[in-house]
Amino acid sequence: MSEPIQRWEYRIESFGNIFSGPKDGALMETLDAWGEDGWEVVNVIPRTNSDKLTVIAKRPLTLDERRRRSIP
Repeated sequence: MSEPIQRWEYRIESFGNIFSGPKDGALMETLDAWGEDGWEVVNVIPRTNSDKLTVIAKRPLTLDERRRRSIP
């Protein structure tokens, strides 16, 4: 019998603005909170011509969340 396929949900959020990047302390607090909720950062993208960062995170998609998303 084969293992079920792992499914993921993703979160993408930008931090900072065109004039200043995110503050380290505030970013760390946000990422700590994400980690407590099961999110794992998989990529950080610096934005061109800006001090913004886009953070991409993922976590396993639970059966409960899949069911919730399938309800019209």
